[in-house]
Amino acid sequence: MSRRLISNLHALDADAGVPTLAGVRGYVFDVDGTLALADKHLSGYQPLPGARELLALLRQREVPYVAFTNGSAKTPAHLSHALSHIGIQIDEQQMLTPVSVALDLFKRRGYKRVLVLGGEGVWKPLVDAGFDVVRAPERADDADAVLIGWYPGFVLADLDAACRAVWAGAALYTVSKAAYLASREGRTLGVSGAIAAAVRSVTGKNAVVVGKPSAQALACASTRLGIKPAQMAIVGDDISLENAMALRGGAFSVGVHTGLNSAADFDALPPQSRPHLSLSGVDRLLEMLK
Repeated sequence: MSRRLISNLHALDADAGVPTLAGVRGYVFDVDGTLALADKHLSGYQPLPGARELLALLRQREVPYVAFTNGSAKTPAHLSHALSHIGIQIDEQQMLTPVSVALDLFKRRGYKRVLVLGGEGVWKPLVDAGFDVVRAPERADDADAVLIGWYPGFVLADLDAACRAVWAGAALYTVSKAAYLASREGRTLGVSGAIAAAVRSVTGKNAVVVGKPSAQALACASTRLGIKPAQMAIVGDDISLENAMALRGGAFSVGVHTGLNSAADFDALPPQSRPHLSLSGVDRLLEMLK
């Protein structure tokens, strides 16, 4: 991090004991509701104020950053292209989805065969990484794991395939249990959480979350940035995702009001659960860093 940036950050708050951005060496940005807003079909992105300029400033000062979405409709490559098209410059290597976390986790656990309930954003990264992927509603009763992602075309046969794999011993994972996410049209249903709840209602097995706010997600971001969680700022609009992940992992939390949660929502939290900074948007963070 440049001396100028560190100097500016120390100047933000001189009172000892008051959290500042001075210790931050890298950033994790949410996408939907933080950097951009899509339509209810998770396409047609529009940048939020300050997003393009903030990332440009970080690149200029050689401060590492990644974008981490809980969405799994698109692969990191597709999402990188969609965001770059509107001027939000995020390389594929800087783009994380819950499937990025699942790849690391599944490799460590020695899984080979995975039943997927999801579209290309879920199954393609697994195929590219060499996993034996079966796409529901095709059955895979011998699967090592079941992974649930963005899957608006879900039908009863998919539920049957997932439950049979779980009954046969497969581990159960979901990209998220969030009930909804932010879009330009308000709240959009969080499909993966609803499907995971359906599987649990039949099998009694809770799905392990690989996306935010899981410890695995934080570790994946830390590895990608090459810094410890205590050295990163996590910027997002969701109290239960980015803010929760930051506070649990010892990272610096920045809550923004451009997505799901408002300033009043953040203020209503118990003091120990509030973000270190509650800002109107990333444009305000840009002003602070200049």
